[in-house]
Amino acid sequence: MTPRVPLIFGAAAFGAPNALAARIHDLSDCQEVVHYFLSQGHQVFDTSRYYGNGTSEEYLAKLDLQGAAVDTKSFPEAPGDHSPEKLRATVKKSVEVLFPHKIRVFFLHAPDRSVSYEETLRGVNDLYKEGLFEEFGLSNFYSWEVAEIVAIAKAHEWIQPTVYQGLYNALERNVESELFPCLRKYGIRFHASSPLARGLLAGTNIYAPTPGSRWDSSSSTMAEGLISKYKTFQAAFQELGLSLARHNIPLAEVALRWIQHHSFLNPGDAVIIGASSLQQLQANLKDSEGGPLSEEVLSILDEAWITFKGHAPSYFVQWPHIIGHT
Repeated sequence: MTPRVPLIFGAAAFGAPNALAARIHDLSDCQEVVHYFLSQGHQVFDTSRYYGNGTSEEYLAKLDLQGAAVDTKSFPEAPGDHSPEKLRATVKKSVEVLFPHKIRVFFLHAPDRSVSYEETLRGVNDLYKEGLFEEFGLSNFYSWEVAEIVAIAKAHEWIQPTVYQGLYNALERNVESELFPCLRKYGIRFHASSPLARGLLAGTNIYAPTPGSRWDSSSSTMAEGLISKYKTFQAAFQELGLSLARHNIPLAEVALRWIQHHSFLNPGDAVIIGASSLQQLQANLKDSEGGPLSEEVLSILDEAWITFKGHAPSYFVQWPHIIGHT
């Protein structure tokens, strides 16, 4: 069964040892994952200059993607990174590193509020006119910033964003109330990242993480921030897993079937799935092909969301070095 909502492979796990979020380091293992993903009829890979400290893009360039599309992003690690000059350098670097693969969608990975959006968008438009990418996307922006960016681009007849990548899963639905109406108004597609809530909807115990995973503080620079963000909800995720086990259905399968059949997504959107091994990818693809959930299971999920809702992380970026820009 083909998934109702198309799948994109998130290649953040590809990269050099000890690099940010990288978990598959051997190119032959990466190629095995890529080959299987393509063999199942899927055709898009997602990466970022930020992933693996740039090595995710480098790994993808060395793999046979059989003509599949590649989306990438520019994350503003310091104020001014989305100035036209620095943006040009970043995009040029991505084009160079990803060769022979071409960039389909180029995303601003998060807001750089130290630079006016007009200035940033002018730079994006210049790069687009040079043929360096096919579409422009946003990620981790407030809904009102999306509207502002569309208005600026329209006023100047510049390329407008056509895709938004954001956090969305059965227990993190904050995009539904405000962001989705905005995106639908402007005809912007949505790419749902983290459908398994960074592994928490797959049964991850953040206090006993798999060695080398994003939750392992001995090897991941992301671990401290993630644990701080989600530690309050570890018990709730585990209780949800136990409740669903009584219906003989694994938590991860429930999460992936929910986002396919019961979320706000439509077939024009996409779900980004990752994997740290071929076996994990096979399981995620199989679960994504399952049918709709029963009313009983949906009720359990909805009740869990109501409980979690008031404390769920926001869809927009909240890192201090981004928020603090003026």
